Amino acid sequence: MTHFIWNSSAVPSNLKIKQVYGIVFSDDKRILLRIEDGKYKLTGGKPEEKESYEETLKREYLEELNIELEDIHYLGYLLVEEDNREPYAQVRMIGKIKRIHQNHLDIATGKQYKRFFSNINNVKKYLNYEDEAGNLLIDAAIVMATKKYKFEKISEMENFV
Repeated sequence: MTHFIWNSSAVPSNLKIKQVYGIVFSDDKRILLRIEDGKYKLTGGKPEEKESYEETLKREYLEELNIELEDIHYLGYLLVEEDNREPYAQVRMIGKIKRIHQNHLDIATGKQYKRFFSNINNVKKYLNYEDEAGNLLIDAAIVMATKKYKFEKISEMENFV
């Protein structure tokens, strides 16, 4: 069984990082989700050699959703504990959407993902995390984004882009 623990501290140096994912916001405080096989997800992936967390996140959003990010900040990490495996980290970042380009196929998977803006009040419903850690990280992302980005307007609208 897999167990997740949310941490807002830096990743310990002895812990392997297997992924970097982002919670990214529009100018009007909505969160962008990727839809894959009918499921709502965050976007990110495995860091490449000598790639920073920020570089990983920017690359993954361009590859998977053709979206440019800016003003990226470290949020924390999920400690992942699985039976008979070494624990590892999944880094989480926040970012702002700089530019949305025409949707395209992800070169790595050959899929074209749907892109959906959720208002902050519904995002947990769409992600439907079964564990407390996933919901804690979404709460932390909203709090940090509210402080960092100083949203001038807030939209309740939800839509595909």
